[in-house]
Amino acid sequence: MAAILLVSTAVLAAQAVNRITILYDAFGKSSPLKKDWGFSAFIEYNGKRILFDTGNNADTFGQNVKALGIDLKKLDFAVISHRHGDHTSGLNYLLSVNPSVRIYAPKEGFGVFGAALPGTFYRKDESLPVYMRYYDGQAPEKMTFGTPWPNANFVWVDNLTEVVPGIFLISTVSQTPGTLELRELSLAIKSPKGVVLGVGCSHPGIEKILEASMAVDKHVHLIFGGLHLVTTPDPDIGRIAAALHDQWKVDRMAPGHCTGEPAFAAFRKAFGDQYLYAGLGSVIELP
Repeated sequence: MAAILLVSTAVLAAQAVNRITILYDAFGKSSPLKKDWGFSAFIEYNGKRILFDTGNNADTFGQNVKALGIDLKKLDFAVISHRHGDHTSGLNYLLSVNPSVRIYAPKEGFGVFGAALPGTFYRKDESLPVYMRYYDGQAPEKMTFGTPWPNANFVWVDNLTEVVPGIFLISTVSQTPGTLELRELSLAIKSPKGVVLGVGCSHPGIEKILEASMAVDKHVHLIFGGLHLVTTPDPDIGRIAAALHDQWKVDRMAPGHCTGEPAFAAFRKAFGDQYLYAGLGSVIELP
């Protein structure tokens, strides 16, 4: 019996796959998949099945998921990196297929993923007549706020969180004009070769996210996703590409989405054969 068990375990281990499949992006090789601005990736790692972001359009997201043969009913959980529509709009399709799936999302006050605040959060003035006071002067213990997806099973995250052994969510906040105070979650998988870091748009800055990832592992093996360099001047792109290669010692880069065409070229030059093409439909093998 013990021998049979050992053989079964070995077979299961051999069948396990560790990989990323790009479900949504605006560039890719010719295929039945539909290109559109936005991002989504499906990650399989150590038997876990994770959806990272849902793209810009529910119909397009659903079409690509079906074309790639991915069963969203079997997800362990989903992650939404941040509130922008090109990462969230496929949620309607996801919830139509798997309405109870656990979805990790940034915790924000009055956020699009819902929110809650204590009834004591606002200042009160008891000299006012009752009809001028919130809740007639009797505030609830907890105030809950709505979301476009009221039945979704959201779990709000605002700090480094290990969601399952070896898989973490990193919470950072943008200080960039235009996205000031936007909260973003990045996915960090602790692999034998270092962190596999998934980023939605890197609005807080990729180096700030890398700094936060050091709490998971001091070495980053792979970065995939959007770096938000799509309008960044060439000198700044060059500095960032060199920094990730020379200072942060990132092993491999698989950029996509809002990284930008000039940045694709700069990272390919900086990383050489350690640059991985990550267009729509690409499959990236993981250690």
